Parts: sequence; C-alpha cells; structure tokens
Amino acid sequence: MFRSEDFADELIDAGFDFFTGVPCTIIGNLIGNLTNRPDATYIPAVREDVAVGIAAGAYVAGKIPVVLMQNSGIGQCLNALTSLNLIYGLPCLLLVTWRGFKGNDAPEHIIMGKTCDKILDTIGIAYHSISGENAKELINVSYRHVLEKKTPVALFLKKGVLD
Repeated sequence: MFRSEDFADELIDAGFDFFTGVPCTIIGNLIGNLTNRPDATYIPAVREDVAVGIAAGAYVAGKIPVVLMQNSGIGQCLNALTSLNLIYGLPCLLLVTWRGFKGNDAPEHIIMGKTCDKILDTIGIAYHSISGENAKELINVSYRHVLEKKTPVALFLKKGVLD
C-alpha cells in the first residue's frame, strides 16, 4: 500500500503541478493531502467534464495538470476529452479510480468497471494500471507522455493501492 502523501510527492516530483477533480473514497486521503500542500494547487470540481475544462485552462496557463476521478467519470467527461483535449492537444494525466474492477464493488460500479478501459481504447487515450510496485515508474512515463504527445493519459488506480 502506498501512502497518499508519498504518492502526492511522486506526482509533484515528476513535474505535475496542478490538480483538479471529483472526490472518490479511494483517493480521499490523496485529495486531502493535495489540498493542504503549499507546493500544489488543488481545485475541486463539481463534475468530471468541469475538471477536464479546468485542467485544459491550467495547461494553457503553463501548468501540467492532473484530473482525479472515479472511472464512472470517464463517461461524464468523454465529450470534453474528445472535443477539447484530443482535438486541441491539451494534455493532462487522468488519475482514475477503477471502481468495479473484476466485478468487485457496489452494483452501480460493475458496468463501468468492465468497460472503462475499452472506452479509452476506443477514443485513443493510453492508460496504465498502477500497483504499489510500478507507481513511480508509471507516473514518470505519464509525465513524459503528456509533454511529448500532448494528449491525455490515464492511470487506473485500484482499491487498496493507496491508504
């Protein structure tokens, strides 16, 4: 298990410097940590598409943004990702909690748990799945992706990886 404070450190050390998103219990401690840090900006959003828009504005202003959300939020922000980020080259890291992974969760999470990766495949957004062992490497790979490809990239975070 990764401590949320250490995970936040890894994101910031890699070069991500702006955070926005919608809460999820899996990343509650991480959001709390980002909210209280002097070296990070966290702006809460009411919906995932709003967070994607905030992140796009932050990128245009010179920041390297991270959008935090549940995988159900992929459905909510699909149009923003395809008609804003992908068309205009506005990258961000999507840190996505993978609710319903392998059918293990509340019923409302099961369908998106089965399909969220396929949705990203369909629209051409690369993704990786974080574990405690590969977190630092994937954060750095994602940072390079954002800088070089100018497209969003997603990191799926399953329950139990963060405290």
